[in-house]
Amino acid sequence: MENDLLLARRAALTGAAVGLRYFATLAQLPRELKSDGSVVTEADRAVEAAIREVLADARPDDAVLGEEGGQSGRGGRRWIVDPIDGTALFIAGDDRWLVLVALEEAGEIVVGVAVVPAQGSIWWAQRGGGAFRADFSGPTATDERRITVDVDRREALRGSRLGVIPTDDELLPAEREMIAPLSVMTSTVPWSTHAALLVASGKLDLAIQARGQVWDYAATSLIVEEAGGRYSGLDGQAQPTPGPALFARSGPMHAAALEVLRVGAHPSTEGR
Repeated sequence: MENDLLLARRAALTGAAVGLRYFATLAQLPRELKSDGSVVTEADRAVEAAIREVLADARPDDAVLGEEGGQSGRGGRRWIVDPIDGTALFIAGDDRWLVLVALEEAGEIVVGVAVVPAQGSIWWAQRGGGAFRADFSGPTATDERRITVDVDRREALRGSRLGVIPTDDELLPAEREMIAPLSVMTSTVPWSTHAALLVASGKLDLAIQARGQVWDYAATSLIVEEAGGRYSGLDGQAQPTPGPALFARSGPMHAAALEVLRVGAHPSTEGR
């Protein structure tokens, strides 16, 4: 039987193929606003439906949580799906959108896959098995290689490389204020691929995601951790939860960045 990691990769690549077909005809793609003000399209729903079909066929007893379709099923195993992570990028014709699939067992993320369809790359991790990336064409992955965080840079926030998600034009004023204490100490750099993946592959030291849900973090958190890095919400919670989150290449960098953000959020309480 196909193992969970291979199934997750196949499901994500199946969704990626559907997403790419819509990406090629964006001009004809209607857009809607969800109740939270975010954009959703037929492509989001079609990608999720394709992924759910693969998972239901292979693991009919497992639960699935998807951004568009909500939760179906119940039990100790739950697949978590973000069909198009970065819909605003997708509809703008930007190639940085992702398809994310993860597996949670007994409350712990054990498999994570991130596909960047328009860039032809797939990234994955299995708990205890390391993190990897490869190129892909259709269902076939090639040039597989293990990835790790950058372990050679010194453990200092000042001058470290920071990626901020979402893109600058999508940040809200309150989010800019939240990130500001960290931004003034680091060098904010643009990201060509999701900033968390660049932390995992040694191209960035830190990434902060200003907002997100469980499906935004389930796959990328495990990939960063298995590459040797750290992930948590800004409250320090290591399990993916809604809200802002921090990815770091090491424990000391993670702790230092969290402290800067905490002090910045509560300046009047320091020194008492």
